[in-house]
Amino acid sequence: MSYLINSSEILQTIEMIDQQHLDVRTVTMGISLLDCADRDITVCCDRIYEKICRKAEKLVSTGEQIEREFGIPIVNKRVSVTPISLVAASCEAEDYTPLAKTLDRAAKTLGINFIGGFSALAHKGFTESDKRLICSIPRALTETDLVCSSVNVASTRAGINMDAVALMGRIIRQTADIDPMGCAKLVVFSNAVEDNPFMAGAFHGVGEPECVINVGVSGPGVVAHALKSCKGQPFDVVAETIKRTAFKITRMGQLVAQEASRRLDVPFGVVDLSLAPTPARGDSVAEILEIMGLETCGIHGTTAALALLNDAVKKGGVMASSHVGGLSGAFIPVSEDAGMIAAAEEGVLCLDKLEAMTCVCSVGLDMIAVPGDTGAETISAIIADEAAIGMVNNKTTAVRLIPAKGKQVGERIDFGGLLGSAPIMPLHEGSAAEFIARGGRIPAPLQSLKN
Repeated sequence: MSYLINSSEILQTIEMIDQQHLDVRTVTMGISLLDCADRDITVCCDRIYEKICRKAEKLVSTGEQIEREFGIPIVNKRVSVTPISLVAASCEAEDYTPLAKTLDRAAKTLGINFIGGFSALAHKGFTESDKRLICSIPRALTETDLVCSSVNVASTRAGINMDAVALMGRIIRQTADIDPMGCAKLVVFSNAVEDNPFMAGAFHGVGEPECVINVGVSGPGVVAHALKSCKGQPFDVVAETIKRTAFKITRMGQLVAQEASRRLDVPFGVVDLSLAPTPARGDSVAEILEIMGLETCGIHGTTAALALLNDAVKKGGVMASSHVGGLSGAFIPVSEDAGMIAAAEEGVLCLDKLEAMTCVCSVGLDMIAVPGDTGAETISAIIADEAAIGMVNNKTTAVRLIPAKGKQVGERIDFGGLLGSAPIMPLHEGSAAEFIARGGRIPAPLQSLKN
């Protein structure tokens, strides 16, 4: 598919890039590792390293070439792989940390930013390989730099695997005790998708091609700028303005995706049109909501404003790309959004409000710092709540919590770079230990019976 772009659109895009933080957040190459399986973990590691380096050899240089030629910033070049619990299922080793280190070594050889797929799909139950991978997560994430991990514990069709929820609470707790930064690379999903280009939750699904290019675009600053011309206008005008802006943002992502696909001779997968904020001023989803008329993100009305934003972004984006996928909508990671950070520090934006907001937007409770002494059962209970929202609403939700070692409410933890910094948020008192200890599976909701 080709696009006719006139001079006015080119000038608008240049302004968006120069002044409104427009960028392609990531070009992510998905690579199948199913043919790398072997009983000997050393052989499996060698095969994984060789295949990743061979398939993604030109990923970074091609991305940089596109940046120079088109003048479009591509912030990250990444790789996602088949969930390692599937690849390593025939391995005789109990500890999968060597596999994570192999992914890390390949990522550093390639010069990419992150590699995702140290993952397991356990929404209906565990295989032995799932258990081994999950138990390897604390060591794997704290002994590597670029590896990201995810575990799917629930789905609309299967219900919630509460044994997996309980285990992930303990795993996050163990990881935080070693290094809280490891938790920033770990996501617990409900209804995980196979073509997500964003970290830390990216993995290459089994229904995907041998190799594929997925692109994630961004642009909260562009949407915020556009809405400043709508002061006092009804919501119909607001929605239409967001749709038109999302269309322009996604067209740029489609252009980059197709160009990368052609130059790398790899099929184009999807454009994920999620609004992904950064800590930079003027690149905030919270600011968009405040421009709509909210004094501060988190007050009453925030969920409605976010619902409008998320829907309008999707409606505008699907008209601009032949294939839209991934998560697509609006992200609300607390540490990565300057407006969210400010609202949380003021005490206006709390965990309960964030949970309500996740009912209407992409993903879930993302990059939230909690007190360092938060217990495993409380973490599991938060995961269970968010998984229930995803399960019942047939949408992807996720939890990325960081118990900040040695810190309490009112303090802050700094992650650096795109991960930003986060205030330590308060949690409810009271124990959910007896609830989590029940185990078993919360049954799938009635809407799972769609046949």
